[in-house]
Amino acid sequence: MKRLFLFASAVILSASVFAQSKKTEDVIKFKELTYDFGKIKQGEPVKHDFAFTNVSNSPVIIESAVASCGCTTSFKPEGAIPQGKSDKITASFDARTAGTFTKTITIKAAGTDLPLQIRFTGEVLTADAYAKYEATKGKSGR
Repeated sequence: MKRLFLFASAVILSASVFAQSKKTEDVIKFKELTYDFGKIKQGEPVKHDFAFTNVSNSPVIIESAVASCGCTTSFKPEGAIPQGKSDKITASFDARTAGTFTKTITIKAAGTDLPLQIRFTGEVLTADAYAKYEATKGKSGR
């Protein structure tokens, strides 16, 4: 009986701890979590702003915005974002290597336990392949 009581207590305690975990997505809401650059030219860096709003009841500080690799750079706002106000995380990609890509940026807000990820995708084309793509795109748009 004692073991059953201890087991039940442990389960209830564990459930309450998990229920209290605060997620970054609970305090900031992004306009979009993914972005597709489409086809881009090799060697020409691209960037995109991921807009978000502070939906919490207090100012929020973005602790970190960590890119998944060295070909990606992220810029986060410095300082607190007031309640109800919007800001952005800027993602830059260097487009050095031809091929398809999917990159992530992991974002954590102060006072939260669980980060969230934003993603961007696309395809880097060589200069020749990009010129052919642009020529085809121009013809199909007429």
